[in-house]
Amino acid sequence: MLHLRNPQMLQMLEKSLRKHLPESLKVYGTVFHMNQGNPFKLKALVDKWPDFKTVIVRPQEEEMADDLDPHTNTYQLYSKDPKNCLEFLGTPEAINWKQHLQIQSSQSNLNGVIMGLAAAKLVKVKRTQCVLYMMPQTAKKLAPFLMAETENLHNKSGRPRPINQEMFKLSSLDVTHAALVDKFWHFGGNERSQRFIQRCIQTFPSSCLLGPEGTPVSWALMDQTGEMRMAGTVPDYRAQGLISHIIHTQTLVMHELGYPVYNHTDRANKTMQKMSHTLQHVPMPCDWNQWNCVPL
Repeated sequence: MLHLRNPQMLQMLEKSLRKHLPESLKVYGTVFHMNQGNPFKLKALVDKWPDFKTVIVRPQEEEMADDLDPHTNTYQLYSKDPKNCLEFLGTPEAINWKQHLQIQSSQSNLNGVIMGLAAAKLVKVKRTQCVLYMMPQTAKKLAPFLMAETENLHNKSGRPRPINQEMFKLSSLDVTHAALVDKFWHFGGNERSQRFIQRCIQTFPSSCLLGPEGTPVSWALMDQTGEMRMAGTVPDYRAQGLISHIIHTQTLVMHELGYPVYNHTDRANKTMQKMSHTLQHVPMPCDWNQWNCVPL
């Protein structure tokens, strides 16, 4: 196992992962932001270099001081070889199975590896599978071959419907809004998730619409993997097209910064899938996967 400390190595890793999109998307997005200053102090581990088969990105050990904080104790995983991945993840340097943790990957075929290892380590696992999207600007740049099936669609306008700009003012989130975002986040609802949201707001660009009371009514932000996440609208303002507007706005903000832009939607959330279709988000042939692991 090798820890890639050298900036040139991390840049090479980013270029290599780009060749394996979209299956490498979750790790590619993370390494991209490691090469933009690495604000979450992450580290990349590979089985060998430069012809790696498996790569995992994780926080530094000193960042993972809270054994009960899966939002910090999060690992991004990509592997060209499930058998190699099994050997790699079994080493103590790769994953600390004694903590509450999350493993994220764009590869469903790693489920057997993770489930088998977790069982051997006496760890309970909850898997979440979602629809994965890449924004059209990002897909055109990074994976144009994915655009072929949606070529006719992308000749149309992908703009959201107009909103009442007298009532709603475009702004960005600040840390005082973290509790509100956390309240409506599917994976939130506790002190640790709120702390994670605060860190994302402090570190990365965000967008929100302020309502008549001057507080956010719809918002979107991004996490350390470069994914647009935690978007939401307060119930009283839903079904007005606000979330479409704010996701479109946040996409433009991230695109202008040169960031790859992608997100996921729950398989049961047909409303958000319809919105993604309207905004011409490109569905990936692979899934968004997260394995929440808790030691027994």
